[in-house]
Amino acid sequence: MRQITEQATKAFYNSKEFKKQNMIVEVLPNVTILSLHNNPIAYLYNDPERTLSITNAGWQSKTTKERLNALQGVNIQQKNFVWFLNGKEWNGSLIDIKN
Repeated sequence: MRQITEQATKAFYNSKEFKKQNMIVEVLPNVTILSLHNNPIAYLYNDPERTLSITNAGWQSKTTKERLNALQGVNIQQKNFVWFLNGKEWNGSLIDIKN
């Protein structure tokens, strides 16, 4: 895992503002947002369940996949240009991750 991914993920889960290179963590009153190249790819809601929602924001890149795979409960693999999230085909649209 790249150092920037590690730093951004740590900030994301600790609800700490972060900005480095192409990664941004923004902390709002009800949600913490992880963005790659100014595209939100993960949302951690401040509800009692701490719901995690992810999307590839329309980018099926190696970097997007690497950043998302650093999140708890996320395992994205690719086969023949098709992404699989936790073993099920996934088109990259916004989805809640169940832990």
